[in-house]
Amino acid sequence: MQFGRTTLSKFVIEQTRVQHAQLGALLIDVAAAVKTISALVGKGALSGFAGVLESTNVQGEVQKKLDVLTNEAMLRHCEWGGQLAGMASEEMDEPYAIPADYPRGRYLLLFDPLDGSSNSDVNVSVGTIFSILQRSTLDPAVDSMDAGDAENADFLRPGLEQVAAGYAIYGPATMMVLTLGNGTHAFTLDRESGNFILTHPNIRIPEETREFAINTSNERFWEPPVQRYVAECKAGRSGVRGADFNMRWIASLVAEVHRILMRGGIFMYPKDNKDLAKPGRLRLLYEANPMAMLVEQAGGAASTGRARILEVMPDGLHQRIPVILGSRQEVERVARYHAEYDAGTDRPFVSPLFAERSLFRDESRG
Repeated sequence: MQFGRTTLSKFVIEQTRVQHAQLGALLIDVAAAVKTISALVGKGALSGFAGVLESTNVQGEVQKKLDVLTNEAMLRHCEWGGQLAGMASEEMDEPYAIPADYPRGRYLLLFDPLDGSSNSDVNVSVGTIFSILQRSTLDPAVDSMDAGDAENADFLRPGLEQVAAGYAIYGPATMMVLTLGNGTHAFTLDRESGNFILTHPNIRIPEETREFAINTSNERFWEPPVQRYVAECKAGRSGVRGADFNMRWIASLVAEVHRILMRGGIFMYPKDNKDLAKPGRLRLLYEANPMAMLVEQAGGAASTGRARILEVMPDGLHQRIPVILGSRQEVERVARYHAEYDAGTDRPFVSPLFAERSLFRDESRG
């Protein structure tokens, strides 16, 4: 490591030393957990942790061994330091209570310990996502160490109230991307020194883009506004956009957002009618909210299609919502298409697959 370069520890201490020393210490613990997870993931099949378990998480998803191990890593690294009143994870049905022999703090940590874990079997980048809130039910006159465990209501807060958010991505390099509400900054792990080094300060997402990411296998289930937007992108220069677009899909939220932060683009996991019991696919509190904060702090936008993600009031710990985020102009275009559709002023979407001259021509129409 070159002397004088900014480490993650130095960065968070400088950012939090005046009023939020507990927050700085918590972020350093999160970084330690990320290093442990990076080592676990980096061993691949050599670790002996490949494969799935017989258990499922609260979403009904089959758990992989790495899901459980990485969840434990986050808990063990962050429970003891006295900064937290509770934690919540994708892998746990209910909030995690800090063990009785550890002091309590004023913060809450919500996380997805291994986003995109199914990709680990094929050596595609995976990651860890986290969100930090300040406990809302804590009486300012009460010492946080004596205030007991957090209540469920403490976790059910809109993303605007996050005090910090970030993710780690485990790829060719391990990187940690962080915001404390004053820009989005990326740190790269120097494996020789064991330090995260600030390599991408004040990331800015280009407002325009010619790249979109969506799972087109679900196209038949999308709402018309999303079908309209994607059809226009696929039409390229010959369509109303007058430009060619590239499509990407990695099926790892961390990898998708990281690409957008580095070079722009739009990511969509929109509302669809595939499963009416799930109005969206991604979890609000520990996936959508932290990513929305990071993207907005980098100059982008994040929407459900009908509302700003950070303003959504949660009604459950594992609530799912639609997610559309990335370059501001494209996100605003998709939101406008939703508004026009809801108002009945949009142009009707016609799939070229079922057009008059298609393979599926309706003979009754002559």
